[in-house]
Amino acid sequence: MTSKKHRRPAWRPTWRISHTRRATLAATAMALGAAVPAYAEEKDESAETRKALPTITVTGDAVESATGPVTGFVARRGGTATKTDTPLIETPQAISVITRDQMEAQSALTLRETTNYTAGVVSSNFDSRVDRFKVRGGDAIEYLDGLQRSYGVYNTTRADPYTLERVELLRGPSSVLYGQGGIGGVLNLVSKRPQAERQREVQVQLGSHSRKQVTADFTGPLDTEGKWLYRLVAVNRDSGTQVDHVPDDRILLAPSLTWRPSADTSLTLQALYQKDKSGSLIGFFPWQGTLLPSLYGQIPTSTFTGEPGFDRYDTRNTSLGYLFSHRFNDTWTFRQNLRSTESKVVYNSSYTSFTANRLTGRPARPVFNADQRTIERDLIVQLNGGKMLLLDNQAEAHFKTGAAEHTLLVGADFQRNETSQLTGRGRAGALDVYAPVYGNYSAPTFLTRQPAVLQKQAGIYVQDQVKYGRWIGLLGLRHDKATTDTEGRPAVAVDDKATTKRAGLVYLADGGWAPYLSYAESFLPLGGADVNNKPFKPQRGKQWEAGVKWEPEGQRTSFLAAVYDLRDTNRKTTDPTNPLNSVQLGEVHVKGLELEYKGSIGRDWDWVASYAYTDARVSRSTGSDLGKRISGVPKHTASAWLMRRFSIGGVPGFSLGGGVRYLGKSYDGMDANPVPSVTLLDAMFAWDNGPLRLSLNVGNLTDKVQLTTCLARGDCFYGQRRTVTAAATYRF
Repeated sequence: MTSKKHRRPAWRPTWRISHTRRATLAATAMALGAAVPAYAEEKDESAETRKALPTITVTGDAVESATGPVTGFVARRGGTATKTDTPLIETPQAISVITRDQMEAQSALTLRETTNYTAGVVSSNFDSRVDRFKVRGGDAIEYLDGLQRSYGVYNTTRADPYTLERVELLRGPSSVLYGQGGIGGVLNLVSKRPQAERQREVQVQLGSHSRKQVTADFTGPLDTEGKWLYRLVAVNRDSGTQVDHVPDDRILLAPSLTWRPSADTSLTLQALYQKDKSGSLIGFFPWQGTLLPSLYGQIPTSTFTGEPGFDRYDTRNTSLGYLFSHRFNDTWTFRQNLRSTESKVVYNSSYTSFTANRLTGRPARPVFNADQRTIERDLIVQLNGGKMLLLDNQAEAHFKTGAAEHTLLVGADFQRNETSQLTGRGRAGALDVYAPVYGNYSAPTFLTRQPAVLQKQAGIYVQDQVKYGRWIGLLGLRHDKATTDTEGRPAVAVDDKATTKRAGLVYLADGGWAPYLSYAESFLPLGGADVNNKPFKPQRGKQWEAGVKWEPEGQRTSFLAAVYDLRDTNRKTTDPTNPLNSVQLGEVHVKGLELEYKGSIGRDWDWVASYAYTDARVSRSTGSDLGKRISGVPKHTASAWLMRRFSIGGVPGFSLGGGVRYLGKSYDGMDANPVPSVTLLDAMFAWDNGPLRLSLNVGNLTDKVQLTTCLARGDCFYGQRRTVTAAATYRF
């Protein structure tokens, strides 16, 4: 961040660059920068040229859009809640926006870390395979630019925050607009897009566990008229992790190209190539030695339960798509978004065994052997694949009926998702987790082809936002048809249909206050079947929510308070008697409160503070889980971050910030094995003056060892230890 004097204009994007791999990586990035045409150099402007160039307004609020850059932590507009560019205060549902500036200040290295200071989000699971987000007792489904980002399990890459302009969290059921979705909500990632103003940056980042990363982000016009805009985002990382023998390497290229032949038409072509190399960060450690006492103390967080040279989680993801928009007249605009994605994953892992042994009395959960030092290990090999084709058509109309102003949205979307897998299982020798000796294993020599799963879903939806004086109403209706076919298993074919509804009302009161009330539903076809070949029923949710938002005029602050009551039926969870099987709960009932406050003072201070109360329990079941709390969902969570910009000895551009995060006690799903509450501290110091930004960020400042979750099936998971990250960003 910059000082008041040198802070970038409000219309400019935030520029940031991440860790270094080697000196050659930095040279590569600089070569990339040299290769990009620099069409925005100063030129003599004729009257004709000035007429052709796009108009740029320097008033920050006037140019803010639902997808563009935002200065500071506070966004005023969003597109996730309505699929239209709408002020957040006019949306009758709780939504949070994490801006590029906030991600930069807090040095969010993973998508999981972008939500560390967002009310009610539990994303502390330290996992190299996926980013998980618990919201309102359920999972938030990831979307990218309004289209679902992934389908299936362990068959795709994790999103890189450096490629994102913002992250928007829409809490609660949201199927009216998105079809597939659970009660947790939608986590919509908004990608960086080509900009009309030339901007180029390179960043080198060094950090804990030999982290070396270099990133580059170039954007601007390709012609003098500004009809062609480009953007190229690149990431190259070579890194270790807090777990021995587990890398965190990445190569990513994300080019995009925008064609704007007129003010009414825009076509943005997007592509992504991402290749990651990692392994198993999760050890599936037994309760003993983590949550419970052990003869030899706590299992070290760096312990690797796999086999060096065998264990891997290597992913490759390629996608192509476009975002198209055409405005026919003052009333009608048509949009079409499409993306095709193919992903492949090589997943080899040896992990703490869940296999029972009747002869020795060993239970079907991770436990120590009699020596209280060694664990038995199972071994798995998977070659996973996924293909996705997604299409969303939208027609938006603006018109009046008397004194009422309407924003009508009519849409039809379609997706086709296919997953494939080759798998093999085996055994590895017992491992001493306090003094590991590796090499005792035999990899499977034969892999079995699992049945491919094909899911198709088509939906039609309609939404009307009606503004009448100070009142804003929202009505939405959607119908979905989803089919799931498993190759060679016609008995488990699923044909689901669902109609979902949404309604809300907002009142724009004096002083920037806006109380609201809303109702929403969700529909999530699960596909597949349990071990008895019984198809899973679709998951359904419904929610009532009431709240108030506050955005005082003339201030860059926003406040949200929301209470909700929601019910989730047919939720799939791990079978406590068989970890390789899943069962469906009758009903989960969640009640809660969320508070979030963001703002800035005179561009010298930025802050965010949040609190959430979440009571999530099984409310209907024929099993022993009736009335039990949902695993891994703390009743209380809170966080606060404060950052100050200042000068030292007359030199401007310094900033100092810090944060505190609190995660309350959680349980294993059977109200046993309570995971203690934890308080974590973060800190940052930066100097940003002119083209150069230097920063130092420390996560988990006191290096506190934490457990994020312990499950009734017998295993516990560690959280992230202290991470130190130093970055140098050069903008030119």
